[in-house]
Amino acid sequence: MSQTAQAIIDIPDCLYKPLIDEYRNIIRNYMERKWTPSELSGGKFCEIVYTILDGFSSGNYAPYPIKPDNFVAACRRLETNTSNPRSFQILIPRILPAIYDIRNSRGVGHVGGDVDPNYIDASAVLSMTSWVMAELIRVFHNMPIHDAQKLADSLVDRRTPLVWQSGDIRRVLKPDLTIRYQILLLLSSSSTPIATADLLRWIEPSNRSYFYRILRDMHSSRLIELSSDETILELLPPGMIAVEQFITSISQ
Repeated sequence: MSQTAQAIIDIPDCLYKPLIDEYRNIIRNYMERKWTPSELSGGKFCEIVYTILDGFSSGNYAPYPIKPDNFVAACRRLETNTSNPRSFQILIPRILPAIYDIRNSRGVGHVGGDVDPNYIDASAVLSMTSWVMAELIRVFHNMPIHDAQKLADSLVDRRTPLVWQSGDIRRVLKPDLTIRYQILLLLSSSSTPIATADLLRWIEPSNRSYFYRILRDMHSSRLIELSSDETILELLPPGMIAVEQFITSISQ
């Protein structure tokens, strides 16, 4: 059993699996710039989380996700469960309707909406669902929020349309890109640090010395974090911004 499964072991499998699947869908579609599917998954995610909170409160979990007739009213009823952790009683029940409303009222869930789905809406869905996932893990596993967020991040590998993956192999599908951009894209495709040896294997640079020189330069520029022994790499926030800007530029 994975560490993540252990972290939320109290959630029945009939709800745990749909929860993870929808969260992964949100992140995958976001990274592939599929804004509408990302937000639709946000709506489904809300229904699953509502069912989990309702079961946590009553001690009796439903065998499948519930879609209340009046979602906002159902979430408000969760606020009456004063014995629950505050995030389960107040914060999440108030966040879920906001995510749900983006799905229903912003042109995502229905044809002919007044506002087309876009990057900002999808970004809001991603941020809020990520926080909810981290909070579920924090409460069920009784861990600090920082550790819970790291564990939530480890649930998924980020996907970009330029990175192909099969087993433990990843390839940038535009080999004419500079090594710098290949490094950024490959690091962005993983939610966890990557071994330098794996990156070498995936890029296959003709000049290893030049490759390491680029890594050190990117580390100095704070695009990546390179371990002191140069064996582990991790993408830093400025590096993720550079990846998003690059993907946006080539998809326009």
